[in-house]
Amino acid sequence: MSTRKYVNWTKEDGIAILTIDNPPVNVLSEAVGMEIRECVHEVEHDEDVVVLIVTGAGRAFMAGADIKEFPSKMARGEAKKMALEHFHTYNKLDFLPKPTIAALNGITLGGGLELAMACDIRIAGESVKLGLPEVKLGLFPGAGGTQRLPRLVGEGRAKELMYLGDPIDAQEAWRIGLVNKVVPDADVMDASLAMAKQLARRTLTALSRIKKAVDKGLEMDLTNGVLYEAELLDEVFQTEDIHEGCNAFFEKREPKFKHR
Repeated sequence: MSTRKYVNWTKEDGIAILTIDNPPVNVLSEAVGMEIRECVHEVEHDEDVVVLIVTGAGRAFMAGADIKEFPSKMARGEAKKMALEHFHTYNKLDFLPKPTIAALNGITLGGGLELAMACDIRIAGESVKLGLPEVKLGLFPGAGGTQRLPRLVGEGRAKELMYLGDPIDAQEAWRIGLVNKVVPDADVMDASLAMAKQLARRTLTALSRIKKAVDKGLEMDLTNGVLYEAELLDEVFQTEDIHEGCNAFFEKREPKFKHR
């Protein structure tokens, strides 16, 4: 992998780990966003990678956007450009045709929570604080936060979190469905890797279609969602791995998928 200043990724046994390292709290500057997009693009086109874990170095997953860049965004249209650039970064993760896990190892606020919500699964350390505090600066979450949060936790809870701007702890985040699992702080990466290893044994021919069926189906009514699901199911029945999966079942062995 090429060496970047703030973001890099490694891979092993079908699992890629993308690490954001912008001390002290991994804020999302324009440069960080660009490097995240570059890394996700590489992960997408790496045939060895089945699942991606996203995490932060040090004591934060990501503390949000780089406020030092805000004064340059006061002219009309500049904030929109910044928001859409960050939204593009999150969409690279959201639309990645591979499962993604956010390993929340520390502070997860503002743009950091928006980044985490763009991942499929979120695993949080027990002392992690999560929130969208933008309103306290006279702002609001403008890179997908107002759209992704209510889809995860419902309209009422999402508005409350964004209106007040106060962070919640990991257990409350789990209770309302914002995170999938809470583990001891020291176990965040181990828990994320354990889930990633399970996923890496599956076939991308099915995993990618599950992701598409859920994500696109949420934008449809039930009838059209089911019809779309049926189309994807028909596609997966044309793959090599469906034959391998069935043969492995009949032969009482573990399947050896080739993602084809």
